[in-house]
Amino acid sequence: MSLLITFILGIFFIIGALVIKFSKNTHFIENMSVSIALGAMTSLVIFDLLPEMLEHMEGVSIIWLILLIILGVVLLKVLDLFIPEHDHEHSLHHDCSEENLVHIGIVSLVAIVLHNVIEGMAVYSLSIESLKVGILVALGVGLHNIPMGMIIASTLEHEDKKKKMIAYGLATLSTFMGGLIMALISSFITDFVIGILICITLGMILYIVLFELLPHVLHGEHKKQSIIGIIIGILVIIVSGLFE
Repeated sequence: MSLLITFILGIFFIIGALVIKFSKNTHFIENMSVSIALGAMTSLVIFDLLPEMLEHMEGVSIIWLILLIILGVVLLKVLDLFIPEHDHEHSLHHDCSEENLVHIGIVSLVAIVLHNVIEGMAVYSLSIESLKVGILVALGVGLHNIPMGMIIASTLEHEDKKKKMIAYGLATLSTFMGGLIMALISSFITDFVIGILICITLGMILYIVLFELLPHVLHGEHKKQSIIGIIIGILVIIVSGLFE
């Protein structure tokens, strides 16, 4: 089941690509997906990941917990340095040549694949520990990946079909590859190691929330739409907690 979750997670990338191909209102879908992800992932940190971390890392110095969380933040920051532009509107700027757009798309694809492999490992680890938490984290990460799919689809729009299919395939399967790696080494993972992975995952999610989702929402033009999306994301987590 945990591997299936990481596989399904990749489908959100395809959703982003399909939005570019078929939708006339990409801004609405991008804004809603980011806003829902912000509400859901913030709630997950507070209500699920923090308690899980403290349970697994009981007796561990708070300094070590903070350092592990920072490690998660740094991992994503390093990868994000290789993504030239997160805002697909800017990556489609009229001043960009077709050749430059393709370059942006390829570099972004490499970073996103590595990014998603690590996230797939994290989601798999959380799913093994708690299926509910794993599914909810996957939902938040998946919604966050919709705009990433929009970036790749828009920048590689003029490439031939074969190259685009390879790009979409790599991005779609990247989270599954991360889950598969964790499945292969799961026999070597102890309860303490799971705690470490939860700390790192918490740092990764904090990075996504604070440095990617929150700035997008704060600088967005449609504030009411963003607030509705955030509330929906929070309600998803609250309602899911009723079925524990």
